[in-house]
Amino acid sequence: MDVKLPKLGEGADSGVVVSVFVKEGDAVSKDQPIIELENEKAVASIPSTAAGTVTAVHVKPGDKVSVGQRLITLAGGEGAPTPAPAAPAANKAAPAPKPVPTKAAAEPEPEPSADEAPPPEEGGSESSGAAAASPSLRSLARQLGIDLRKIRGSERGGRIVMADLRAYIQRLERLAAKATAAPVGAREKAVRETIDFAKWGPVTVKPLSPLRQTIARRMSESWNAVPRVTQFDEADVTGLMALRKKYLAAYEQRGTKLTLTGFLVKAVVNALQKHPLLNASLDAAEENLVIKSYYHLGIAVDTDAGLIVPVIRDADKKSLVELSRELEELARKARERKVTADDLKGGTFTISNQGGIGGAHFTPIVNVPEVAILGIGRGAVKPVWRNNQFEPRTLVPLALSYDHRVIDGGSAARFSVDLVQAIENFDEALVKL
Repeated sequence: MDVKLPKLGEGADSGVVVSVFVKEGDAVSKDQPIIELENEKAVASIPSTAAGTVTAVHVKPGDKVSVGQRLITLAGGEGAPTPAPAAPAANKAAPAPKPVPTKAAAEPEPEPSADEAPPPEEGGSESSGAAAASPSLRSLARQLGIDLRKIRGSERGGRIVMADLRAYIQRLERLAAKATAAPVGAREKAVRETIDFAKWGPVTVKPLSPLRQTIARRMSESWNAVPRVTQFDEADVTGLMALRKKYLAAYEQRGTKLTLTGFLVKAVVNALQKHPLLNASLDAAEENLVIKSYYHLGIAVDTDAGLIVPVIRDADKKSLVELSRELEELARKARERKVTADDLKGGTFTISNQGGIGGAHFTPIVNVPEVAILGIGRGAVKPVWRNNQFEPRTLVPLALSYDHRVIDGGSAARFSVDLVQAIENFDEALVKL
């Protein structure tokens, strides 16, 4: 039997093989990890869905694989997948296996046209006839002109539910957006191909890593979709630095480090609670505004492989010592590439702190589907007029980039004012252990 790549999650249908843990002749147990797959910015192990002896390995490190593509073939053992409707399609595809992985690698997305008949391996729970779905879902699909047989159902037996239909529509929208941008991309590719940089000196050509490809794609999508504005400000963190120095040893005794980022997370949550618009998202159709009552903050982490943004959930409900521990743990997991896909999802607002690297103001790109991101630069001691005299104070540059479709300049300015006040008047009671 073939072990295939299972569904990876909403909106995720492909990945790049990082490691292969088995070889021909190995005995494999059910749920034993067989490959390591990089999807988006996370690396995760993919377990075997059955037990048996490996007779063939169909992938190698660096291969791009899609949902439903063969990973390994097993002989003997038990634990084959139980959904009956999927078996005929797999058996039908078995006599001619070569076209299946070729198509999956080249076209991980569904076909742009919903009117074309899908190939059996891309279909839903049945390769012919009606797909398994409720009458109401069938009616909705007919109204939308969508062939349900093109959708892979996520429920038992390949049954299609509303979440599957929604994910399929979102993929079609992404394909349409890519098609719209194709002429520009084609021109850029043509320009690149016509330039032989080696004519002027030695060059080194390095393929982009899967992570860098993901970063490039997401940044381009945000840049093209979001009309962004960046508001600049400064915050006096002299008081925060004094509090940090005062409680640093106590936090270290608790096994964690007290950093400026921890203070800023608390201050940002305080400001977001006063300005819920910056904790919102536009829905996929951009017709509704979704204002969230939870505060999951993404923290941009600079790693050797590229920028990774794990999420601290329920930041409003955690103490500063809990936040400090979680910040340290998430940064470690990100740098070791041990964050999971779930660690990267669900953020409502992002903080990008470059203070440890250097530099001042910069213009961070909004992390879609969020509508705002805060960039923090390196603090510097400057003369500030206070109490009828100049005093040396440590000022930190702040850069708030926001989606102008949702947030106007006045709303952004009021958020910045309250954020600066939360930073400069930080409550010491929040620091005490």
